[in-house]
Amino acid sequence: MITIIDYDLGNIGSIVNAFKKLGLITVVSKDSKTIVNSTAIILPGVGAAGEGMKNLNELGLINVIKDQITKGKPFLGICLGMQLLFEKSEEGRVECLGILKGKVIKFKKEKKIPQIGWNGIKLQNPKMKRSKEKEELLNQIEEDSYFYFVNSYYCEPEDKSIIAGNTIYGEEFASIILKNNIVATQFHPEKSGEVGYKLLKNIFRYFNDLQSLELYIC
Repeated sequence: MITIIDYDLGNIGSIVNAFKKLGLITVVSKDSKTIVNSTAIILPGVGAAGEGMKNLNELGLINVIKDQITKGKPFLGICLGMQLLFEKSEEGRVECLGILKGKVIKFKKEKKIPQIGWNGIKLQNPKMKRSKEKEELLNQIEEDSYFYFVNSYYCEPEDKSIIAGNTIYGEEFASIILKNNIVATQFHPEKSGEVGYKLLKNIFRYFNDLQSLELYIC
């Protein structure tokens, strides 16, 4: 069972529909026991980092999420769900989950903020070594494939080797993160058409191989 964490910030309907199309069983929940008993967890999110952390704190989910990721549970972060993985965000000067070292910073003013719409992905990051994991995640995803973004801030990982894809919007930033059981995207794969569905399918095939899960129902 895949749990989509509901913390009152997110595009949950479109994510649920995307997984239905892929034939994956999901449950939307803000219950810690459900999250603990799930085989994989998804943290979506659209909005401010401060509000996101406040909501997670009020729901008592911060330590639950950190504990499950530390124990190796497959985790997918989308948009704000990716940003909250890092140590801190300039958005509200808020402390985030701190699972990954790095920070979240705002785009420079010369570009229209927020970035809303389609943008390309650069997959050739010399800091990330060629690996079976990266090849599996990006299988049949072509260089410069376009995905749908809505963001005013972006992640700046301390460890550049976890960046599986970069995007340029005035400046280059991390748009796909891969580290062990963690996959995160700054864009919305569930709103990115066929290439987005292809990436989601790759992610959960990777999660299946990671822990011999049986997430697919068709």
